[in-house]
Amino acid sequence: MLEGTLPASSRLWLRRQCPLAEPRLRLVCFPHAGGAPTAYQGWQDLLPTDIELSAVCYPGRQNRVGERPIDRMEPLADQVCRALLPFADRPLALFGHGMGAVVAYEVAVRLAGQYRISPVALLVSAHAAPHLCADDARRIPVGDRQLAQRAAAADPTLLRFPELMDLAMIALRADHDLLHAYRPASTPPVIVPITGYLGTGDPRVSHGEMRAWSRVAASGFELRTFPGDHRHPEDGEAALVTDIAERLAGVGGASGTLPEDSPAPPRNV
Repeated sequence: MLEGTLPASSRLWLRRQCPLAEPRLRLVCFPHAGGAPTAYQGWQDLLPTDIELSAVCYPGRQNRVGERPIDRMEPLADQVCRALLPFADRPLALFGHGMGAVVAYEVAVRLAGQYRISPVALLVSAHAAPHLCADDARRIPVGDRQLAQRAAAADPTLLRFPELMDLAMIALRADHDLLHAYRPASTPPVIVPITGYLGTGDPRVSHGEMRAWSRVAASGFELRTFPGDHRHPEDGEAALVTDIAERLAGVGGASGTLPEDSPAPPRNV
């Protein structure tokens, strides 16, 4: 699909490092809180040549830095879902890290429920299952100082450029507010397999919280762990991307559109 043929909204929301004319499958990646498409820079080179990588660009970062960040899940997932529709001419796989995991889940639910488009895989990393996000015990406010420490840990160059830190903090605060307000009234299962990824030394997410994704995995769940912390794995991205590529090796030959007579996904409350 040529870049010029995409609607402006899709070009705004999705970054492709190397658009492919006839991809077997499209892998769409959702960044973590405060993150941007640059988090997935270099992934295309590690994927098979028939998989096209796209990364979601949330408002308030990169060339969207002048836009107000979205601090609630519903409008964010709705807009990403609509931007993805032109990409659904090929099977879609969704990967999300941190906040991106629950955004990817909400997009998958909307694609199936509103457009009858089922992604072929949902890959979630370093975030508790969506139904756990309604637990008040998880809603501990995070101050600006702690957020700044997280931003600097992810990108140490921010410490040398206060103006960039200020911009990063605007996006990070909006993303934290989104997660703090995220109380899904229901968590419907998705009808595709879910794979979870977790660093063995992640201080923020437990094995149990990741295994809880099995509740919304109608076609099975598997948890994969790597040595590393919240930004796992510690030995680089190659092992993670290789595992993702292996899981996508046998999918993508058929359309991801749900048949007209397929039942609506059940909803858990």
